[in-house]
Amino acid sequence: MSAAIQAHFSSSAQALARTGELYSDLVLEVAQRIARSLGEGGKLLTCGNGGSASDAEHIAAEFVGRFRRERRGLPAIALTSITAAVTAIANDYGFENVFARQVQAYGEARDVLLAISTSGRSPNVLNAVRAAKSMGIYTIALSGQNREGLAELADVAFAAPSLVTAEIQQCHIAIGHAICETLDEILSQPVA
Repeated sequence: MSAAIQAHFSSSAQALARTGELYSDLVLEVAQRIARSLGEGGKLLTCGNGGSASDAEHIAAEFVGRFRRERRGLPAIALTSITAAVTAIANDYGFENVFARQVQAYGEARDVLLAISTSGRSPNVLNAVRAAKSMGIYTIALSGQNREGLAELADVAFAAPSLVTAEIQQCHIAIGHAICETLDEILSQPVA
């Protein structure tokens, strides 16, 4: 049993290390893009299902609250967290539209959408990205190793280097935290 537990941690650590190797430059690019959006009065919208819904809410909370350093709250909305809207839209328009309708309602061209799907094939997440792109909203995907679907559709994509859902989710939250930390650093710099 102990060997299996150690293998679990080793595999997770390898996926996280590989994520850092692959995406450090993209984290900086995305954080700069989000900082520009915030500077223009934009906000971050996030969405996902299941564990990815929790990640979407977690990242939005890091913006609204804080990550590591004290700063003003940053505007972010997790499209998973407005229960009445989610259930009404699912009932009236189908679950595949629960995020797209909210993007249409809350989104503006100066915003950023962070869309999360471990499979990269969640219809409601794909529809949210389509709605965002039709409105000129910059889209960021967090997906699994399979780059089909979400990763192809978004403006930029982080495809976690794993086929194991739990490892993909660990990589996603690490990417989210790296974006938060980098954004905080950017926002702390004096304006030139």
